[in-house]
Amino acid sequence: MDLANQMLDLGRRARAAASALALLPSEQKNAILRAIAEEIDARESAILAANAQDVAAAQRNGLAGAMTDRLTLNPERLQGMAASVRHVAALPDPVGEVIREWTQPNGFHISKVRVPIGVIGIIYESRPNVTSDSAVLCVKTGNASILRGGSESIHSNLAIAKALQHGGAKAGLPADSVLLVPQTDRKAVRHMAQMDRYIDLIVPRGGDALIETVVHHARMPVIKHAHGLC
Repeated sequence: MDLANQMLDLGRRARAAASALALLPSEQKNAILRAIAEEIDARESAILAANAQDVAAAQRNGLAGAMTDRLTLNPERLQGMAASVRHVAALPDPVGEVIREWTQPNGFHISKVRVPIGVIGIIYESRPNVTSDSAVLCVKTGNASILRGGSESIHSNLAIAKALQHGGAKAGLPADSVLLVPQTDRKAVRHMAQMDRYIDLIVPRGGDALIETVVHHARMPVIKHAHGLC
């Protein structure tokens, strides 16, 4: 299967998962997040071993020291990752919140209610913790996610995504709710940006070149930042 069809397959799977995920009650989503945190703790050795591969490759390729530090995981950082998941689990569920309601002169009562977006595509660079942070926020808000991290953190991201998927499944997370693009080909970014049939919103997080590429090719709404400002 070529890259374009692989990306479309991810999109189809995420779209199906989003329909199921959007209907989960708050209690179950929170249980899923707690199970994910436990799985991150349980897979510490495997995640750190995968991260060591990425760090070694970064050092061989002469990646700048600051970038290598962002890439590097250790037990303390992994514990912080799991703690962040538990923190999100403890937050109020925004889904179903009534933002505003009013009655029209003709008697119709109208409510403005928060609902899941659907499938969110998230494209980011070297920090592997973004894999967990992004997916967890999507689960909390009832959205499926397609994640595409930087090539320099591919082994770390795959290991973290596996923890998210396996941990979540133990508590009833619908299959394919969290998907990671396993290819490092940069063309995957363009394919994602053009998958408006399956992705409802795309969020690029990284340097100017990445953001410009996504904005140029995107066929769906984009939430982007410029020099730290959204």
